[in-house]
Amino acid sequence: MSLRCIFLANWKQNVNKCFFKLYSTQLPQTISTNIYMNKLFKSGRLDIARNLFDEMPTRTVVSWNTVISGYSKWGKFNEALALLSSMHRSDIKFNEFTFSTALSLCGRLLSLTPGEQIHCVVIKSGSESFELVGSSLLYFYANCSGIEEAKRVFHDLHDKNELLWNLMIVGYVECGLMKEALDMFMKMPKRDVVAWTTLISGYMKSEEGCDKALELFWRMRGSSEVVPNEFTLDSVIRACSRLANLREGRLVHGILIKYGFEFDQLIGGALIEFYSDCEAIADAKRVYDGVTNLCLNASNSLIRGLISMGRIDDAELIFNTLVEANSVSYNLMIKGYAACGRVEDSKRLFEEMSQRTIVSTNTMISVYSRSGEIGKALKLFEETQGERNPVTWNSMMSGYIRNEQYKEALMLYLNMCRLQIAHTRSTFSVLFHTCSCLRSLQQGQLLHAHLIKTPFHSNVYVGTSLIDMYSKCGSISDAHKSFSSISSPNVAAWTAIINGHAHHGLGSQAILLFEHMLQKGVVPNGATFVGILCACAHAGLVNEGMKLFRLMENCYGVVPTEEHYACVVDLLGRAGLLEEAEEFIKKMPVEADEVVWGALLHSCWYWMDMDVGERAAQKLFSLNPKTISVYVILSNIYAILGKWGEKLEVRQRLRDLEVKKDPGCSWIELDNRLFVFSIEDRNHPYCNMIYATLEHLTMNLNSFHVAPF
Repeated sequence: MSLRCIFLANWKQNVNKCFFKLYSTQLPQTISTNIYMNKLFKSGRLDIARNLFDEMPTRTVVSWNTVISGYSKWGKFNEALALLSSMHRSDIKFNEFTFSTALSLCGRLLSLTPGEQIHCVVIKSGSESFELVGSSLLYFYANCSGIEEAKRVFHDLHDKNELLWNLMIVGYVECGLMKEALDMFMKMPKRDVVAWTTLISGYMKSEEGCDKALELFWRMRGSSEVVPNEFTLDSVIRACSRLANLREGRLVHGILIKYGFEFDQLIGGALIEFYSDCEAIADAKRVYDGVTNLCLNASNSLIRGLISMGRIDDAELIFNTLVEANSVSYNLMIKGYAACGRVEDSKRLFEEMSQRTIVSTNTMISVYSRSGEIGKALKLFEETQGERNPVTWNSMMSGYIRNEQYKEALMLYLNMCRLQIAHTRSTFSVLFHTCSCLRSLQQGQLLHAHLIKTPFHSNVYVGTSLIDMYSKCGSISDAHKSFSSISSPNVAAWTAIINGHAHHGLGSQAILLFEHMLQKGVVPNGATFVGILCACAHAGLVNEGMKLFRLMENCYGVVPTEEHYACVVDLLGRAGLLEEAEEFIKKMPVEADEVVWGALLHSCWYWMDMDVGERAAQKLFSLNPKTISVYVILSNIYAILGKWGEKLEVRQRLRDLEVKKDPGCSWIELDNRLFVFSIEDRNHPYCNMIYATLEHLTMNLNSFHVAPF
């Protein structure tokens, strides 16, 4: 619940009392005019109401309040403030309702000076103790001056105004100060359902706060102080959704049935989203079918859930039954089609949209980028010049990276800085990924310097990208420093630092980090086990790796995938246990793919095992007869073992395929520029000097060769 929502709720409860008290003291004609003006404002006929007000022979405080609040309700805040100034000059005495409306206007316009002037008038009139005025003061200062000024108002007035407790908690929650909100909550003389709901909702929306939201809900249930309302239950269901906690969510579902909220539109949408996030799509569909007068949000939640599970045809059925789809519905289907390879359907749907939003365009930029149509993505990006948001820029940068146009991505970032476009956490994550792909440590360090000046420097999402960048650019010490700067590392951050050690062959340190992660109570996932198994493979820690592989499913419930099996084959193969690796593949519960057999073949190349190597190569040929690397590795094995006939045969087969192996390349970074070299490359402007230096170095090396005795 927002500060404005709570303030408006309190305002509506008190406004009728004020009006009733004042109407009884007015002349009959003035009363009837005020009532008619109020009706005109409610129906949106502002000009007629204003003409009626201007022609009134006698205006009371209610007349002024009616027209000021009328303009305010329709978002005409400047006009309302101008009328307020005219009212003050007319020597009409402000009442409680006038002060409340005036302070609310200043709060919404962020007009600090006029609001402070009104506060002075409030003090002179002695109206601070009125509940509505005190609440408006807190709302005004929280909006215009921040939480400290709001705290001062609360300190001065809370003994006479119980409404301020809830407003202060909302203020803390909106500023992300959950500890202060909880302290205030614990000090409350009487906690109502609004206080409980505000705190639960705040924790639900905060990072890593969903467990605390559930804890508070069960404490609320146990206290019997209040009964949860639909907003409380909506927040709790969403907390279960974010945690993917199916068991607790079902318990909450039972509670809301007891209170009669099962078919509520708000709750129905939250339940559908919850069951979809927990991949209990049959339960989501059951709720969907049971809710009467379904809102579009509920349908969109089900479509999102079906798409996330890859059930695009079922999502399409729901989408096609919608009476009137909105941009969210279209965006979901566009993404869904693209994710399952139906790019043409994505394009068709985008063309069908009658009203495209910037979100739709951002989605389509990503779709075109994924399908390799970077030119079309750039055209869409250029068409959004007047309405681009940070997501548009991030989508275009991601598109460049996906299409290996890394320099263009960095140039786009420079344009963002020049145009002072706000950065998001995704901006930095995308850029650090660019530096990882370029292996550009200097560029990564420059971007890190930019990051430190932003609020995202300790963000776990950005920090994980930073760890990955430093690891891949060869600086494991900087990766460690980046990991240490994350206030509360999650499983992704731990996985990134473990992967970094695996990449650098530091297997023992990776295992220590893994054990430390477990001690911190962080549960490993599939990606974590890929990292730790790779670390064991690179360090030759066979026993430790096999032990961890067995624990993976038995203790942590992580079902092995082809990637995990490939890691184990690599682990055994690097240690020279080639027959054991081959036997392991045969016993796998799933059919081995190219990655698994490829891991075995590479190990055979290292250990020069022709027998196992030939069998692995034959398996790979049966899966894909045009895999160039298999021919190259097999040819090299034959050459080293002196099997020249077999080598020539493999080379001939490779020539018959009419494919060529991409040449290897090397690169070096100097003065923030990346120089790439490949065999017989003469594109560099200083190539003659480079080759002359290389020849000179080769001659010097040869001069040190000692003739044999």
